[in-house]
Amino acid sequence: MRLTTLAGAALLALLSGCASVPPTSQDQAQSQAQAPAQAQHQERAKNVIFFLGDGMGLNTLTAARIFHAGEEGELTIDRLPESAFVKTFSNDAMVTDSAAGMAAYMTGVKHNNGVISMSFGTRSIAPAKDANGNALVSKCDNGEPAPTLLELARRRGMAIGVVTNTSVTDATPASAYGHGCHRKLENDFAAMLVPGGAGYNAALGARGLDVLFGGGAQFFTPFERGGKRADGRDLLAELRAQGMRVVADSAGMGALGADPRQPAIGLFAANHMDYDAARDPARQPSLTEMTRKAIDLLAPHAGTGKGSGKGFFLVVEGGLIDHALHATLGKRALQETVSYNAAMQAALEKMEALDPGLKHTLVVATADHDHTLLLNGYTVRTGKTTPTNPGVLGLVRNLDGSPMLDREGRPFTIIGFGTGEKRVNGSRGTQPALTDDIVTRDDYHQEAVVRTRPGAETHGGTDVYLGAAGAGAELFRGTIDNTRVFGLIKTAAGL
Repeated sequence: MRLTTLAGAALLALLSGCASVPPTSQDQAQSQAQAPAQAQHQERAKNVIFFLGDGMGLNTLTAARIFHAGEEGELTIDRLPESAFVKTFSNDAMVTDSAAGMAAYMTGVKHNNGVISMSFGTRSIAPAKDANGNALVSKCDNGEPAPTLLELARRRGMAIGVVTNTSVTDATPASAYGHGCHRKLENDFAAMLVPGGAGYNAALGARGLDVLFGGGAQFFTPFERGGKRADGRDLLAELRAQGMRVVADSAGMGALGADPRQPAIGLFAANHMDYDAARDPARQPSLTEMTRKAIDLLAPHAGTGKGSGKGFFLVVEGGLIDHALHATLGKRALQETVSYNAAMQAALEKMEALDPGLKHTLVVATADHDHTLLLNGYTVRTGKTTPTNPGVLGLVRNLDGSPMLDREGRPFTIIGFGTGEKRVNGSRGTQPALTDDIVTRDDYHQEAVVRTRPGAETHGGTDVYLGAAGAGAELFRGTIDNTRVFGLIKTAAGL
């Protein structure tokens, strides 16, 4: 670990806090949210990019590495020079959901599952139904907004942005800019993005987000025009009236030029975007393309030395990793993890050109929680997946290449799930034998130990991996609580 840039006293203070006990009371939560002792860096991070692979647990990360590059290969996150393991439990559960997981990173406060960036102890209260039968009406009666890293960055004059391939109002992106007692208040989160409008989050500043790319157009659109809004508001029209550039496809995004006076919003799907391998490139840009464009648009604000801009804070989520895992679509999950890493690589290359050596830029990449994906053994090494080699998607095989068989004499896959929708009733011996052709299909659902309803494979509680590079990256080390990540970013960027 590169620790030579830390003053001795500050280093001791940081080390003493890395393994601190997470908050179990309001006082402890407030203490956890405070910035740790200011480390004396040669340079603070004037630009921050926070990458979040939703649901990208250690097993998924390992499987994606083998899928993409073989057992000895690397993903982009593997090459980040500093690292840590992150404990992800929420305030009320051993296994967090995405709302509480991301909110802990963004605010430094332990949250109850389902709560979006609120004060410690805020209860999750399910929404009521609106006039159209959609459960989108807030019943929140407790808690206060907790400041997020994006809001702190805006307070310091930095530009701010969010990129995701889910709906921009989904739990993870909403935790970066919004506040609410329940993750399903997506109409409210959309309204929080419209400067001057009812429900706007004034902590985002006079102009709101500088860049916002993802899906979720239905939460900005009146019900009468196919959207989810029962209040009749056309938020996209309101955004345009505020001088924001609004685009809806890849060509529109590609035509956006860097103009620090005009924020840009791209909504490329009614709800979530499509899996990368299945999307229409003309309609939906890739996560890599959205990330590159976001950095291009934020570049005029970039802080790369004395006298330059005030910097920017960009959140990038690879959200469809989580969706594929919930559906036990192993191939899609690995493809999405590779796509997320490609976006990270593109961002590093962009920032290296803007800020050689990342002397003024911090890049942090992690996950909000694990899933129940398993790697079954003891298979022969497979190498990367190709059109002629199933790789980690295939069957467990002995060293001689023959399929390894279970107790009923049937082959089984390398990838499986602890929970999921596909579980054989009774003996697997009553089922046709699996083949590599079957189990490598795009829509193949791996088998699970415990059956759930379709699409409802559960999160897992294992620690997740964090990688970091650039200014202040040396702060990330050891095993830390997810709330601690907030404080370390805050220290590195001087927020």
